[in-house]
Amino acid sequence: MDGHAPTPAARETAGRVGVRDVARAAGVSTQTVSRVINDHPHIRPETRSRVLDAMAELGYRVNNAARTLGTRTSRTLGVIASDATLYGPSVGIAALEAAARDAGRWTATAYADASAEASVRDAAERLLGQGVDGLILLAPHAATLASLSEAYPGVAVAALHVGPGAVRQEDGAMLAVSHLVELGHRRIGRVVGPADWIEARSRDAGVARAIAEANLEPGPLWTGDWSAASGAAVAGDIAAAVRNEPGPTAIAAANDQMALGLIAGLRAAGLDVPGDVSVTGFDDNPDAAFYRPALTTVGLDLAGEARSAVAQVLGAPTPIVGDPRLFVRASTAPPRR
Repeated sequence: MDGHAPTPAARETAGRVGVRDVARAAGVSTQTVSRVINDHPHIRPETRSRVLDAMAELGYRVNNAARTLGTRTSRTLGVIASDATLYGPSVGIAALEAAARDAGRWTATAYADASAEASVRDAAERLLGQGVDGLILLAPHAATLASLSEAYPGVAVAALHVGPGAVRQEDGAMLAVSHLVELGHRRIGRVVGPADWIEARSRDAGVARAIAEANLEPGPLWTGDWSAASGAAVAGDIAAAVRNEPGPTAIAAANDQMALGLIAGLRAAGLDVPGDVSVTGFDDNPDAAFYRPALTTVGLDLAGEARSAVAQVLGAPTPIVGDPRLFVRASTAPPRR
């Protein structure tokens, strides 16, 4: 059905089209149409394609509530999200929706303050009240993820960026710092995310590991809240540290937005990036290549992680998720001192 837009005539009649109409247009029985709608495994590909084409042409829409009554499943996955104004969570929601759609499912999203257990529980209750088949947490906090799994032992629960996902976050942060080390940086500071975010912990662990493996002393640390404003807010302190001897010659920021704010703040303080200090980010958001200077950053296979989370909830085989990638751009250079 995806990728087939209904014709204008179909849009006018949508809502009046039934299974019998689809069966007649596809030249199959109503039972066959029902099997296609419910993803029955024993349908020939050409038959399935013919039925889906007829549904798209006629503008037929599946009555999900009615199908739930017949299959005892809503075919809907609940997503608990927070901070959707930030790049990471917003693209995570889109990736989960696409992964669910590819698996023949829908998503229902409830927003919560992920740092507050009561808020996450309330979101879970609302989604479970709609009969969702499982829950996926997006950008979860450490405490709430554990409590949610304990509170609903009979519900399939998954999360982005935990387990193997957390390892990939750590490995990605190591890529950025290893790049700085290869350029010759020996005093590397970092701007970390909120301490109760699993992503922040994983990324900072990667930075710390890379510094330790290079036999370097840990550099100074500043904390932001993932926003560009928080990166700009610590820029003055970082500029002062850079000017002091021996100050950091590079800063690893835990996401691109904080790196953006930091670069702007450093420039306002009279420092050149990367001349006076190199800066790396994390996420490779679509604007990173257009920062001034273009941002060296790390990208994750978020689509792969989303497919993995959906598969985990559905009890399906877990797909392969790609490794993090380093994108070297103009915000990093060998240190001048």
